[in-house]
Amino acid sequence: MAEFECRLKKYRQMKDLTQEQLAEKVGVRRETIMRLEKAQYNPSLKLAIDISRVVEAPIEEIFIFK
Repeated sequence: MAEFECRLKKYRQMKDLTQEQLAEKVGVRRETIMRLEKAQYNPSLKLAIDISRVVEAPIEEIFIFK
């Protein structure tokens, strides 16, 4: 199984967003953002696209499968 790395925290902080603010913008709970940042959850394609648009970074730079 591929290893998952998530750089969401870096991009979220660059946009000066809290986990709560990002969660609200993409329509999920803060816990989902927290689990993503800890690489404990693989996002759906829709969620990955929504996050990518909010933090203005390519999906493949935020979510990395090795």
